Amino acid sequence: MTIAAFTSKSATFSSRSSNLSNTHFNAIHFKQPLLRFRNNIEQKCGNLSTQDCVWNRGNRVALETGGRTAVVRCTAEGIGRGLVGGRGQEGNFAMPERLKVVSLMACVMCLCNADRVVMSVAIVPLAAKHGWNSSFLGIVQSSFLWGYIFSSLVGGALVDKYGGKRVIAWGVLLWSLATLVTPWAANHSTMGLLAVRAFFGLAEGVAMPSMNIILSRWFPCNERATAVGLSMGGFHLGNVVGLVLTPIVMSSTGLSGPFFLFSSLGLLWLTTWTLRVTNDPQENHSISSSELRLIQAGKSNVPSLKKGDLPPLRLLLSKMPTWAIIFANITNNWGYFVLLSWMPVYFKTVFNVNLKQAAWFSAVPWGTMAFSGYVAGAASDYLIKAGYSLTFVRKLMQSIGFIGPGLALLCLNYAKSPSIASVFITVALSFSSFSQAGFLLNMQDIAPQYAGFLHGISNSAGTLAAIISTIGTGYFVQWLGSFQAFLTVTACLYFITAIFWNLFATGERVF
Repeated sequence: MTIAAFTSKSATFSSRSSNLSNTHFNAIHFKQPLLRFRNNIEQKCGNLSTQDCVWNRGNRVALETGGRTAVVRCTAEGIGRGLVGGRGQEGNFAMPERLKVVSLMACVMCLCNADRVVMSVAIVPLAAKHGWNSSFLGIVQSSFLWGYIFSSLVGGALVDKYGGKRVIAWGVLLWSLATLVTPWAANHSTMGLLAVRAFFGLAEGVAMPSMNIILSRWFPCNERATAVGLSMGGFHLGNVVGLVLTPIVMSSTGLSGPFFLFSSLGLLWLTTWTLRVTNDPQENHSISSSELRLIQAGKSNVPSLKKGDLPPLRLLLSKMPTWAIIFANITNNWGYFVLLSWMPVYFKTVFNVNLKQAAWFSAVPWGTMAFSGYVAGAASDYLIKAGYSLTFVRKLMQSIGFIGPGLALLCLNYAKSPSIASVFITVALSFSSFSQAGFLLNMQDIAPQYAGFLHGISNSAGTLAAIISTIGTGYFVQWLGSFQAFLTVTACLYFITAIFWNLFATGERVF
């Protein structure tokens, strides 16, 4: 090798070494902005471990650094990971805004049902005072449904157009005022009492559609069933609250006492709701950016109806998934009100149980329904997070909600003691609460823009079924002389609707 050639190769090697050194130097300089980025994140996150800022598909924060994109997830700027809560910016426990919303919703659903139960208890001294007979008592009790059957439909359309916050606020205000004046109306005029009760039902009819819309906007899809389970748990516990508190308050303050108490609680709730809750999480000033991103990532933004627009009733009724929801609501209300209205009479007729001694039968099913409804919601959300389709989950939950009560009612025909019978009734009501994760959520799945109106349609049909089943049970039992046949008919209705549901229901968007 000549000296010139050796010199040339040395120069080439030196040049490559210089390029390699420069590349290494550039890599060091590329790392520095990333390190500064990490330090900035740590300052924002506080004293969090690296596990709190992790790579993740959801809740991403992208930052252009040195031509590269770094994706991180920080839970310190808000509660983005769980529904229960976590550490906030100051390192203290912080409650997610959506948990506050569902807590207030559970409270108002509890109050909604408790206000109904007040009249069921107070009607006994009212009947003794005014000399009402049994047939008139049935008219007074059913007068609530006269208004309720219409307001579900109208209220659902109003919720779609104006949002759930405003509609349920007006509903609580009006039904609280109706509760307050009920004793006064009863003392002055029977027609006035019927009018107030019908107006009370008219105001309460907006509660369910409003709950459905509010929770659909505040919760991602994989948390929605749990939120509905918590809210409906409050609804079922309202029976217990009304049954327990009304006699206690009435014995110490008189007949008007419980009406004044529950109407005051309604107005107190209304103040908190108006100040703390917004229609949409994007309008809330207290929500953290991470929680807002979590909510938005798990749901589709559906525009509300424009002013003057009417929900397409003919279009909604032209699709079989709509009829699957309507028939599910009819069957659910049919069985629910049969058990609610006639089981005390069933125990008296079949087992000769004193109704006063069997008072605990009224409380146990509602407590178990509240718990099983939460279990159904949590199980539904778990299956969705595990990757199962919405269609599969909705069909599974609704099948449990119908087949379970149907089997329990068939077994009830063979109960030989009131204790065994009460177990089967409790099982039937507990399984029926799985419907909350079935048809009740499916309205938002197939028609998010018209979910409130669809809820109103199905709820009106279900209320009509409740009236027919409540009245029809008496005639049916009188005709056949036994509860057994009617329980079998109700069980068959559960089974038939379960088949119809599995054939035509879907979790995909239809409208």
